[in-house]
Amino acid sequence: MRQIKMIWDFRGPDAAVTAEHHEKHLKEYIALEKLPLNITGFETKNEMHAIVFMVVTDEYMIPVRDALKPHRGEIYQ
Repeated sequence: MRQIKMIWDFRGPDAAVTAEHHEKHLKEYIALEKLPLNITGFETKNEMHAIVFMVVTDEYMIPVRDALKPHRGEIYQ
């Protein structure tokens, strides 16, 4: 089954802290909605850019996308 990495970008001097905090909300959403998803994370790209991501399957992509409005997505491998 195909997996999609939904990505939220954060920019600015507090990007890393904001991304780390946003990941907590993604985990809360997964628990609240009882989703069978467990891949989340955040990465600092540089001092002014960080991302947070959640990996979903095709089955959950549209409902999660519509609810959480990621900035972009890519195929997860």
